Amino acid sequence: MARHPRPDPMVAPTDALSVFTDGACSGNPGPGGWAWATDRTTFASGSEAVSTNQRMEIRAALEAVTALSAPLLVVSDSTYVVHCFRDRWWEGWLRRGWLTSGRKPVANRDLWEPLIALAADRDDIAFHWVKGHSGHEMNDFVDRLAVAASKDA
Repeated sequence: MARHPRPDPMVAPTDALSVFTDGACSGNPGPGGWAWATDRTTFASGSEAVSTNQRMEIRAALEAVTALSAPLLVVSDSTYVVHCFRDRWWEGWLRRGWLTSGRKPVANRDLWEPLIALAADRDDIAFHWVKGHSGHEMNDFVDRLAVAASKDA
């Protein structure tokens, strides 16, 4: 089976603010939490009573992009979120009327649609992946915030 070459990482604007995002879910589905942070004093989090981990990962990115108008480097441990933008999956979804390449409806369209619209309208956002639970200080911080938020759902 032929493999497609992996696209290069997205290039972040030189003056980009790094925002770290994460989602958590207790059960899948279950109570979910999301969080974003630029540092230990600038952050937000929230929850949904019934959610999924993927949904919370998307929600965290959406909330960050909505809240922050500066050029952004969105750092996430969700390959789903990062690859959507790095590999431009969203273009195929729009071309196919919100269907995946397998001709199934795109899950969480209610979150993807506004996130994609915001990101497409701006030329100052890049998405980068970081390995979760690997000792990365800010990824661990937003993970703790998202888990705490899920307990409040």
